[in-house]
Amino acid sequence: MQSRWSDDEARSFVERWADAGEPLALRVYTSRLVGAEPDLVMHGGGNTSVKIVRPDVLGEPVEAICVKGSGWDLDSIEPRGLPAMRLDGLRRLRALGSLSDEEMVNQQRTHLFDSTSPNPSVETLLHAFLPHRFIDHTHADAILALTNQPDGERLVREVLGDDVVIVPYVMPGFALAKLAAEAFERRPDARGMVLMKHGLFSFGDDARTSYERTIAMVDAAERFLAAKTAGRLPKPLAASEAESGLAAARRDAARIAPVLRGLLARPSGDPDRPWRRVILEHRATPEALALLGAPECEALSRRGPLTPDHVIRTKAEPLFVRLDAKAPEAVLRETLSAAIEDFRRRYDAYFEKQVAAKGVSRTKLDPDPRVILVPGIGIFAAGKSRKDAAIAADLSEHTLRVKAQADALGRYEPLADGDLFDMEYWSLEQAKLGKEAEKPLARQVALVTGAAGAIGVGICLELARAGAHVVLADVDEKGLEAARAKVAAAGGGAAVAAVRMDVTDERSVAAAFAEACRTFGGVDVVVPNAGIAYVASLAESEADRFRRVIDVNLSGYFLTMRGAIPVLRAQGTAGNVVVNASKNVFGPGADFGAYSASKAGGHQLGKVAAIELAPLGIRVNMINADAVFAEGDTPSGLWREIGDDRARSKGIEPGRLEDHYRERNLLRARITGAHVGRAVVFFASNETPTTGATLPVDGGVAAAFPR
Repeated sequence: MQSRWSDDEARSFVERWADAGEPLALRVYTSRLVGAEPDLVMHGGGNTSVKIVRPDVLGEPVEAICVKGSGWDLDSIEPRGLPAMRLDGLRRLRALGSLSDEEMVNQQRTHLFDSTSPNPSVETLLHAFLPHRFIDHTHADAILALTNQPDGERLVREVLGDDVVIVPYVMPGFALAKLAAEAFERRPDARGMVLMKHGLFSFGDDARTSYERTIAMVDAAERFLAAKTAGRLPKPLAASEAESGLAAARRDAARIAPVLRGLLARPSGDPDRPWRRVILEHRATPEALALLGAPECEALSRRGPLTPDHVIRTKAEPLFVRLDAKAPEAVLRETLSAAIEDFRRRYDAYFEKQVAAKGVSRTKLDPDPRVILVPGIGIFAAGKSRKDAAIAADLSEHTLRVKAQADALGRYEPLADGDLFDMEYWSLEQAKLGKEAEKPLARQVALVTGAAGAIGVGICLELARAGAHVVLADVDEKGLEAARAKVAAAGGGAAVAAVRMDVTDERSVAAAFAEACRTFGGVDVVVPNAGIAYVASLAESEADRFRRVIDVNLSGYFLTMRGAIPVLRAQGTAGNVVVNASKNVFGPGADFGAYSASKAGGHQLGKVAAIELAPLGIRVNMINADAVFAEGDTPSGLWREIGDDRARSKGIEPGRLEDHYRERNLLRARITGAHVGRAVVFFASNETPTTGATLPVDGGVAAAFPR
């Protein structure tokens, strides 16, 4: 590992955040350098601090400490992510014999200069009790490979020498802060501190010294590991083998994911929204497949996480299961179901044993695995969102690698179950349970065809705002990327994916659903929406153009619904299909025969699907929208192509067309893609026990009233 320090970059940070002062600006700079190294910290892990002098409200200079706040990642931190606290008050707490976690958090908040700041790190007191101006705390992989050994202290001494303080494992909080301070005071010339099975602290009087001490110690550990484990780790797959192995893993993951996702869903107790689903993240790299294929991987996977805070994201151990990817779906389901149920039983036993041994009362978390390791196929990680699932997957990839290194060095030895339980059921984490209200479509995945158009964008935006993960599908790749960017801005980039899909091509439709399964684990809401139009009287219609409209608007809806059914059936958690039909279903217009007939056919397909899919709990409803000319700055491709012809057919000026459609409805409403999107959300949210229904979104066109 090499230092990334740059004098020019450091100077730019000082200039950018001049108002914060040079020490805090440099603290931000080196914090980001640390956060940029996944082998040092990941996803909110680690913390940094700087001690400064700042004026209080009376203008008097006061010693302060700025420590990373909750919710901030080191790789993107800013000065406001390092809330300042009065240092003298925090240091006086050291005189206490004990301090509960809740009171520790309270004391940290009462010492904040700004009451709106995020909660400072739970390791704030450790930073405060040490005398150094700059302190960096990381969970460096190479250091953990040394500490998580039966003879970890000896290895740390061998690699890092005598000028580091070694502190035995104690759960983060007041007790650890006191213990670390006492250990340092016995070695005040130390350049760093190793917390066994937890991580590394380095310190210095300036930002660069503290940061580069971290890099130097981690580099020494990495070099030691590389020398000692050479030739003892699983060999990476050869290039040709890796290419074919990755292709097979992706193919098999798409088939397995919806089955797995369905088995991990739990009954909610709400008859209208009966399932509490998960989002899945799949990972398969040549290194991960090689590690998963090693004979020792299964036993090694059951030996605890690298550092205790991982347990909150990944649980104490993953589920390791071997699958025959070529087996029938029923066999895959049976194998996975048995493995998951066994995991749940073992988790229940672990919980009951720890509660009894500790004599405590805790609200049991769900007993489901967060990480599923499947040799030959890869890592599946589950979370309430793709972001959470991706974090668990990232941690698992690192865990596989570091455990293999540690075991090649000696024997990987994690924390005891009791210590992991204390972290997993930490009172500060328990206090968060049930406090986060989820959006109506949270944990659901929606696939929308024709997503690049005005109606498609409107639907996708409203689905994203309702909490859904959204797969945008369209044949227009340029428009698709523009639409994806808009929806990502509303719903977050991790919750949005785009895939090219030609609804008239069976293979393209199948590939799009497979990609949705690989990306999010499956699909819960399907919106057939892609459509084209053709303006001509029946007498003058060209047969090829008429067939093309039918192919996209009717056959495309058929292929989309048919492609969705195997995924929805494999999940076994019901779902919704919302067909975007048209006002023309009930109120057709002259010179619009191809469009009206195709939309009426799609509408009728939806009714048939409602009958056929009801036994699976899948609801199918239709939306009859009138003309949508744009959604924000996204124009309707359909109306851009046929608008002038349609205006001539109606005997009006092209510039008057949109006004014509608005003025003809009872409410004089301008219909937007967002209006259609809200109707989709209404159906997808199971607000009423409805299937086979039609909801007009047209401002009230009397000729198109459902009848």
